[in-house]
Amino acid sequence: MDYSSIITIEPGKRGGKPCIRGMRITVSDVLGWLASGMSVQEIIEDFPEITEEDIRACLAFGSDLASRVPGDQAA
Repeated sequence: MDYSSIITIEPGKRGGKPCIRGMRITVSDVLGWLASGMSVQEIIEDFPEITEEDIRACLAFGSDLASRVPGDQAA
């Protein structure tokens, strides 16, 4: 999934953490909610500005980040 138009990084927002579409909701917020057992539907109900596509983008971003080899600058 190409998440480049969904996941944004702005140095002055949330300490430069990856966020959803320039909002103050971070990728780690979404991944944490999913890890704690929240469903996609529950997240969307609690945060109606987030879409299912946004959540998939967070998962793809996290997957890409987790697949990087430490010290590999090309990844």
